[in-house]
Amino acid sequence: MTSVRYAIATTIAAFALAFGTFSVIAQAETAATLPGPLVNVQWLHDHLDQVTVIDIRDDMKRLTAQPDFTVDKATGKKTLVETGGHIPGALSVDFAKIREVREVDGIKLNAMMPTKEFFQKTMDEAGVDKGMTIVIVPVGNSVDSLDMATRLFFQLKYFGDDNVAVLNGGTNAWIAAGYPVSTDPIVPKDGNWAAAAERTEMLATTDDVKVSLKRHNSQLVDARPMAQFFGITKSPVVTAGGHLVGARSLPTEVITKPQGGAHMFMTAKEYRAIFAQQNIKATGSTIDYCNTGHLASGAWFVSYEILGDKRAKLYAGSMNEWTHLNNPVVGLPD
Repeated sequence: MTSVRYAIATTIAAFALAFGTFSVIAQAETAATLPGPLVNVQWLHDHLDQVTVIDIRDDMKRLTAQPDFTVDKATGKKTLVETGGHIPGALSVDFAKIREVREVDGIKLNAMMPTKEFFQKTMDEAGVDKGMTIVIVPVGNSVDSLDMATRLFFQLKYFGDDNVAVLNGGTNAWIAAGYPVSTDPIVPKDGNWAAAAERTEMLATTDDVKVSLKRHNSQLVDARPMAQFFGITKSPVVTAGGHLVGARSLPTEVITKPQGGAHMFMTAKEYRAIFAQQNIKATGSTIDYCNTGHLASGAWFVSYEILGDKRAKLYAGSMNEWTHLNNPVVGLPD
């Protein structure tokens, strides 16, 4: 009887393993091949059943709200006033939950680069599975929104997932194209996404910044609004206004452009022209920073993905970590 039970158990285990392997293979075979780090709404619409859509935002209430429009009485044209709903079938990730409170030199800092374990748990709780083609969808109503998508993009790539892209223009572009949104609640299942080894070459540390300031071996790019760059205003998460010594400004307002009710990333040609006017090299060793690594992820995405500069790094701790550790900045005189 024992041998019979063992044989049955062994058969069941083998079937489960084979089915699991078949499931992974089937997923890989049905996954779409991405055209690049950015996809447009037409491509996503045509491949919606072949990708995992991850909606990322910080206002979760609008996931189940109808979009708000104004209607021109003369022409009947509708203009989107407030984004609502989500792309049908999307998973949902709260931007506030993809970063972690970390302790650095005895100081607790919010919105830091997460550990491998923390980030994997966040993705699994959202229902993300391994082996799938991922398209990250921001709201698309602002540069801040698109930079939420690029921060998630950066972290997925940092932890080993290359099969990922961002929907240019986000949900706003989807709505502008006339495609329907769902207002049904998103109920995630448990996912099995797995983080791989960390790609430390993509991430700049505070020590890397200090070395750069000493040796001048990397250009520093500040991706915050100009008023914060000069220290006229400052984010509440930093302790001092101003910028890193020698940094060049790539302000938020030049990262995307409004188009058809959505904010869109531009072409490599347009970014090269902007970089040249800001005296920023389009290729070479670059460290992008902001206050918490949110806005800087957009600048990093432009350099690393759109311009193809694989030496660009994101300083995820940014001015939050830099100023809390009492490192020097250049700002307005006291």
